[in-house]
Amino acid sequence: MQHSESEIVLLKDKEWSVIDGEPCRVFNFNPLGSSVDTDGKVHAMDKTTPYAGITIECQKLGKNISGFITHKIDFKHLWAAFRERTVKEDEEVIIIWTRKHYKTGIKFVSAFMPKLWVAVCPKGAFKLMTDDDYKPELTGLERWEAQRPIIDWKPEVME
Repeated sequence: MQHSESEIVLLKDKEWSVIDGEPCRVFNFNPLGSSVDTDGKVHAMDKTTPYAGITIECQKLGKNISGFITHKIDFKHLWAAFRERTVKEDEEVIIIWTRKHYKTGIKFVSAFMPKLWVAVCPKGAFKLMTDDDYKPELTGLERWEAQRPIIDWKPEVME
């Protein structure tokens, strides 16, 4: 993983919950001995090591935040964005970590559910999502179109 100036590390749900529902831009995806094969099966290094580490930027916490991916489906979706599809020069990956947007009845078992909505968006989407003063000429539908995901992976348990 790249050197991080921040000392903020997100591993457990309690740490991630600080940014629940907020968009974050992913700069780096680093599988920690885990992979996804051509059949879509996840192979983990062992049962205790997180699947991957990511470096993110969130408006609330700043830049160079280290996050660790501990759910198989979240890892699979990041793998799909970064390794299977690959991110182009004019794109960026945005994630939203959440426990607030599960379908009815799922909230009781949320500790065991995936929590990341992964999206590949046009470059600049993160700034449009988090800074109302950025490109103020873009409003309403026009602003949404400029930041709308090109492709996204949303866990089935989320609404």
